[in-house]
Amino acid sequence: MTNIFPKNFLWGASSSAFQIEGGWDEDGKGKTVADFNSFKKSAMQADSKVASDFYHHWKEDIDLMKELGLKTYRFSLSWARIIPDGDGEINRTGIDFYNKVIDYLIECNITPFVTLYHFDLPYALVEKYNGWESRDCAFAFERYAKVCFENFGDRVKYWQPHNEQNLMMRVKERMNIYVDDAYEVEKMRATMDYHMCLAHALATNACHGMIEDGKIGPSISATVTYPYSNKPEDVWAAKLNDNFKTNYLLDMHFNGEYPAYYMNYLRGLGIVPHMPEEDKEVLKNAKMDFIAFNYYRTLCARHIEATDENQRGSRGENEIDYDLYGYFKIEKNPNLKATEYGAQIDPIGMRIALNDYYRRYHLPLIITENGLGTADVLTEDERVHDDYRINYLRDHIDACRKGIEDGVELMGYCPWSVIDLLSSHQGFKKRYGFVYINREDHDFKDLRRIKKDSFFWYQNIIKSNGQDL
Repeated sequence: MTNIFPKNFLWGASSSAFQIEGGWDEDGKGKTVADFNSFKKSAMQADSKVASDFYHHWKEDIDLMKELGLKTYRFSLSWARIIPDGDGEINRTGIDFYNKVIDYLIECNITPFVTLYHFDLPYALVEKYNGWESRDCAFAFERYAKVCFENFGDRVKYWQPHNEQNLMMRVKERMNIYVDDAYEVEKMRATMDYHMCLAHALATNACHGMIEDGKIGPSISATVTYPYSNKPEDVWAAKLNDNFKTNYLLDMHFNGEYPAYYMNYLRGLGIVPHMPEEDKEVLKNAKMDFIAFNYYRTLCARHIEATDENQRGSRGENEIDYDLYGYFKIEKNPNLKATEYGAQIDPIGMRIALNDYYRRYHLPLIITENGLGTADVLTEDERVHDDYRINYLRDHIDACRKGIEDGVELMGYCPWSVIDLLSSHQGFKKRYGFVYINREDHDFKDLRRIKKDSFFWYQNIIKSNGQDL
């Protein structure tokens, strides 16, 4: 097999602060929305109080990353560890912690790739503003981003403002939306989404102004949708699903304004957010340097008519993803196998995503999440034989190789996740990592780090720069 991965390809792995760090209230850190939501589930599964305890094992974990051969580590900072109440005093202890992590990564020749916000809004901003419903939250985020750029920008050159903004909007608890009225829910979503776009633009402009050679871009949840049949209405429904769940946001980041089809949708529902004239220049100037995307599955859609009961633009839920009456209905694809948690496995879909995003925007791409979550088993001789994960990753890395052959400028691949970490909905039952964390949901055991078979396989993939697929 011809090796076509670039010599400087960023072989990496990913995590997020609330899912890996623990130490949720140590050394001045404030509570986050992610903490709040995890505590509500704590009778059934693990919460964020300890997680994988990276806060106390960071040096050991980075040593494992070095042994694995990572070229980059994509991780998030906790806004509430740096500014506990979101927009007040800076917590120097939090700054010091991330300085230690960043310095040691660089000492180990691992490039830090930093996300500023990964589902963990400081809860004080919910209490003060109802979070992203207020423009004040966008400017609080700008200040937080500038604090990070000032303190870490001399060493960190790759940044992402938000992780999966487009997916966050689909999950009400992540946005702290607890109203029942369907119209009010959609109005809040539209307002919050716009304010996050503004925050993204403010941070992007600040990065370019403050960090020499700084690169910044969005991290989106990729949506690739197949038509349920070859009926023209179903083909169009599949395109609309991609547009409404992902492309509208990338178009905003690229062009500085929502596309017409999305504005028509907002107007049709009467939920156009307040977009002051002074925002236009901010949004237009915020040019992304790359596009990062997280890829786990594809979807399948058919056309669905609006009815008197379900008017055009109203949302319906099913076990796979949400429907939008008058636009699309999501169906299970009978041609694909799925993980035990329902995500249909489709490496070809990743190749389609690579080609589609590169064709639309002609910007460098990096995959910042892709992985298989399942209940790994630790054997009596303390091994984890995860051939299923190896097979999954091999097929998806091969899709990356084919995407590069297609002409896509792909600069890196960072599977989810570097070590086992807290799943928002399945705790430690659903594991993704190359390293097993010896704990269960309600039994911390000894938190030992145990290398899985996939660790050694990925180590060889990195060492051979993808040659030994």
